[in-house]
Amino acid sequence: MAPRYVIGVDLGTSGARTVLATTGGRILGHETARTRLHLLPGGGAEQDPDDWWAAIRDTLRRLLNRRLAPVGDIAAICLSAQWGGTVPVDAEGHHLHRALLWMDGRGAEHSRRLAGGAPRIPGTGYHALRLARWIARSGGAPTLTGKDPVGQTQFLKVARPEVYERTAYLLDVPEYLTMRLTGRPVAGHDTVALRWCTDNRTPGAVRYDERLLRLSGLPRDKLPELVEPATVVGPIRPAVAAELGLGEHVQVAAGTGDTTAAAIGAGAVLPYEGHLCVGTSAWLSCHVPRKKTDAWHNVAALPSVVPGSYWVATVQDVAGKGIDWLVGNVLGPDAGPSGGEPDPGAREEILRRLNRLAATAPPGSNGVVFTPWLNGERTPVDDPTVRGGWFNVSLTTTRADLARSTFEGIALNARWLNESVERFTGRAFPHLNFIGGGASSPFWCQAMADVLGRTIRQVEEPALANARGAALIAAVALGELDWPDIAERVAIAAEFTPDPANRLVYDRAYATFRSVYRRTRGIYAAVNAEPRPGRAR
Repeated sequence: MAPRYVIGVDLGTSGARTVLATTGGRILGHETARTRLHLLPGGGAEQDPDDWWAAIRDTLRRLLNRRLAPVGDIAAICLSAQWGGTVPVDAEGHHLHRALLWMDGRGAEHSRRLAGGAPRIPGTGYHALRLARWIARSGGAPTLTGKDPVGQTQFLKVARPEVYERTAYLLDVPEYLTMRLTGRPVAGHDTVALRWCTDNRTPGAVRYDERLLRLSGLPRDKLPELVEPATVVGPIRPAVAAELGLGEHVQVAAGTGDTTAAAIGAGAVLPYEGHLCVGTSAWLSCHVPRKKTDAWHNVAALPSVVPGSYWVATVQDVAGKGIDWLVGNVLGPDAGPSGGEPDPGAREEILRRLNRLAATAPPGSNGVVFTPWLNGERTPVDDPTVRGGWFNVSLTTTRADLARSTFEGIALNARWLNESVERFTGRAFPHLNFIGGGASSPFWCQAMADVLGRTIRQVEEPALANARGAALIAAVALGELDWPDIAERVAIAAEFTPDPANRLVYDRAYATFRSVYRRTRGIYAAVNAEPRPGRAR
């Protein structure tokens, strides 16, 4: 038999990565394209789904034009994507509004109305009885920040009623892309989870729950059909196949979230095998055999793409985006072309220079501590008003200190994540498979190892992990690969062990980091609170 190939797509907030791989997981080639992010007043974050599609089409066509494999032998495609967003579409799958992203918090007041109130659980802001009902069946609850499909749906209903009324389906990003490929409005058991309206107590038997639908304020008639993850939804639509340059025989596997695909692409498939991803945002996760929730630290075990498993859901709101912010707004015109987004080659050179600059400062950045909460935080504190910045800056602070402390601050927050996850699972990670664009930097790999006190295993081609995971899921959906085979198909490029000489300096920096949050969160809450009518701010 002729070899067969699969396409894996990773659509992040920053852009699209598309890979062509064998059904055994070997990547033959990849292409990337950037997408535009629209940040709006009041905590809005949107993207145009046509920009997503253009990026996917562009990367796929460029990849196919390289003739790395016969197009007729490409058997399946799977798309992983940022999720926790909302795309309102009509019955044909055409979007009716720009997508509201995972970082869009304009529905916060509605989420608080649905999930808050008395009797309240101290320290959480949640209504005790409602939270208990959500957690018992779904494993989690709508975030009070509004940054999930519950808050986003309520925002559309109240602020965009004309869009809401015309909406046939409210889709998350992976579901929108799957519908665009196949015409079917479906959600995997994994991607539906952040609506907090499904009974997730039995893996493989996830279903909508009428009581949870009412609690979450979600209309059942506007939600997609549920399907099992890593299964074939159907063949690609002929017109779409022609547009993308694929054959009409190509099968489409159910789309999945970037976090679930990343675990597969990191090779962390077995229970309690941890992985850390640093992209625009960050997360630290592993698969676990049972549903569990830690509402105080915003950690929950949600249905996984792997049969019979859950995955530990966490999210650090700003990670690599903090490095982009540093380059674009702090380091000045020497960092890159003035006034515009650098092309990919220039951007890579900028990041190489930034790494070299940061490496010239000593571990601990001469006492400067950076807090990366530039858009609030999600785990282990669900806090939309906290903000980032540098602490302990003096006249002797250098550009190198500012640069290194930014890398270290994101790592310090990852240590905070790691503590929460290890407490959640009841065991320490001997190592973490490191993926995402941040894992491409050996400097950052070592900093992560030193700050977290854990061995960091840099996955080969770490920036392609999400797309690799999507390709592996497509191979599983075809029946060409079994789940236990995946770990051996993902290579580890290098291992970084903690340097004992740096332990004390990073323990001290971490204590300072935690103290900064405790002592300033009230100030940030007051400064960034929404002003009330008739009340001076």
